Amino acid sequence: MSDYFHYLDNQLHAEQVPLADIAAQFGTPCYVYSRAALTDGFRQFSNALQGREHLICYAVKANSNLAVLNVFARLGAGFDIVSGGELQRVRAAGGDAGKVVFSGVGKSIAEMRLALEAGILCFNVESAAELERLNEVAGSMGKVAPISLRVNPDVDAKTHPYISTGLKQNKFGVAYGEAVALYRKAQALPHLRITGVDCHIGSQLTETSPFIAAVEKVLVLVDMLAREGIRLEHIDLGGGLGIRYNDETPPAIADYVAALLGALGGRGEKLVLEPGRVLVGNAGALLTRVEYLKPGEEKNFAIVDAAMNDLMRPALYDAYHKILPVELEPSGGTTSHSTKPASGQVAGYPQPSPACGGGSEREIQSLIYEVVGPICETGDFIGHARELAIAPQSLLAVLSAGAYGMSMSSNYNTRPRAAEVMVDGGTAHLVRERETVAQLYAGEKPVL
Repeated sequence: MSDYFHYLDNQLHAEQVPLADIAAQFGTPCYVYSRAALTDGFRQFSNALQGREHLICYAVKANSNLAVLNVFARLGAGFDIVSGGELQRVRAAGGDAGKVVFSGVGKSIAEMRLALEAGILCFNVESAAELERLNEVAGSMGKVAPISLRVNPDVDAKTHPYISTGLKQNKFGVAYGEAVALYRKAQALPHLRITGVDCHIGSQLTETSPFIAAVEKVLVLVDMLAREGIRLEHIDLGGGLGIRYNDETPPAIADYVAALLGALGGRGEKLVLEPGRVLVGNAGALLTRVEYLKPGEEKNFAIVDAAMNDLMRPALYDAYHKILPVELEPSGGTTSHSTKPASGQVAGYPQPSPACGGGSEREIQSLIYEVVGPICETGDFIGHARELAIAPQSLLAVLSAGAYGMSMSSNYNTRPRAAEVMVDGGTAHLVRERETVAQLYAGEKPVL
């Protein structure tokens, strides 16, 4: 558990705020982020990189809430984006477009125009066809596009196949063996300016060896390009450093950075990194409330009000998230359950009626539960085989949910997306209101 999510007097807190108070004020499901955790993660990177010219570009896809982006922008971050929409979010949050790198395999003409008008730092180009399109678009605007090639080093990241990006069979990047020829082609195109090289091999990596293997291959390429007269301003080594969800042992940020710097040696090119999950994953939790307990012959089910549309990772990757009770069971073997109504609830997504009486106490037995949501899919689960002492209306916190939680959420089953709250010390700020059902179909029209 993160230092910023901790128990105090048997109550789980985010920084100095009890999570039960957040649930009472803003309802559930609800994402809760710690500003201190976000700040601490970024500063670990910047401290480890002191004395080395660098740019830390937060990977926006991990969590694109404007409040999160604004925290990083104030700390001096750059941003790694993969869509025009993410660029607009960065700018709305106060981010500097001149510190933005634009990745992604399918950049549209409209997105290229938007980025060129904004004056981004660099396009991470991922195919020969994209090179040609970007040259044409920049020429039509009377501009020169700064570019690097995202090179696929064919390094096994030893991670889940859905989040591995650096192998030959992945859709990302250009083949390592074709990179020099493509750089020659880029150098000959009049509306492109070569500024760097980019490499990203995957996400949730828990060892440094794949990173080092990728760095070594990238440096060989950089030296080959130098012999061709193509000198680079920066080396972008991507992101992908993992976090601890359960029993993983990823390297500390300082150790990861030290390993990269050691592999780079005394090279003078600016170092660009694109951390995402490692900055926000353990800075967030998903609050959810138990609706029903459903015993069965083979399994017991705890049906909660969060679902796969709120947190897709378990259904998509069979990912593990720790699930903790917001209120620990007192030593006497009973626990009380707050049924204070949530002032932040909205029409169309009400809290259920209290099931265990306001402020009452009842005996609770610890059992093994499948923690599942109300979505009409067998794959709708939050956690398998969790030992919990809970009752209807108990609050649970799903930890390590700050990355790829809200950013991957959907409205499946016409479910409004969750509220988002950022805790700053002793204050909880609503940074995204819960959607209403009416908002979900506001743009739809029947055919008359």
